[in-house]
Amino acid sequence: MKELKITENLVREAGRMILEYYHQDYRIDFKSENEPVTQADKAANAFITQRLKSLYPEDGVLAEESKDDLRRLYCRRVWLVDPMDGTKEFIDKVGQFAVMIGLVEEAHPVLGAVYQPTNDTLFIAAKGNGAFVIRNGEWRTLKVSEVTEISQMSLVVSRSHRASLVDAMKNSLGIENEVLSGSVGLKIGLLVESKSDLYLHPNTKTKEWDTCAPEIILREAGGIITDLLGESLRYNKQNVYNQKGFIASNGKAHFDIIEKTKPLFAHLR
Repeated sequence: MKELKITENLVREAGRMILEYYHQDYRIDFKSENEPVTQADKAANAFITQRLKSLYPEDGVLAEESKDDLRRLYCRRVWLVDPMDGTKEFIDKVGQFAVMIGLVEEAHPVLGAVYQPTNDTLFIAAKGNGAFVIRNGEWRTLKVSEVTEISQMSLVVSRSHRASLVDAMKNSLGIENEVLSGSVGLKIGLLVESKSDLYLHPNTKTKEWDTCAPEIILREAGGIITDLLGESLRYNKQNVYNQKGFIASNGKAHFDIIEKTKPLFAHLR
């Protein structure tokens, strides 16, 4: 689909803009006590949303740093934009942040791009066309791992947002191996490159733009993502929160994992 190339160009250009701020002094504001936003977030957000509205005036746009006017609820297609997923990692200069753009049709993602500008890595997918990583100009098809034994799975966990429930889930599954990463999109990147097998996110504060692009990339690579109770994530809702968290995996034991961890989430039913 032609939107795929346009999306690739947008995330790459936004990534270049972000890198211009990366090694400079820049303003940091706080949307809440633990939620920073930088000039780089705002500049990338403005660039992407303005371009999308110009290219696709009939589509809705939901972006992290833009006011939500709810017009999108009446649109057949909606673009979801996270101009910089991993702002804390950007501030800490660890490089683990990404530009993410997803396209939704009828509540489900059909296209997604996750771009890490610090190492020029792009994860990209469109429904029915597979998932790919482009690194150093080389394309490679993505596929999740074949690990089926839950206790042998490698768990990817947040570098800066680790919840205590993650450890409770990890213990209930008997998992020992873990890898740290920033950015939801880059964690999914570890799954689709078979460098990890499972990502548990019990926090109910993520929003649709955090999971939209990563979801279609994971699904096209053979993986699964659901909420903590095993239901599909839905997009273009009036309330943009993923209110029941999510679990992303290689799909080999996804619903067994949900059954083993469900007792921890009786409050969500």
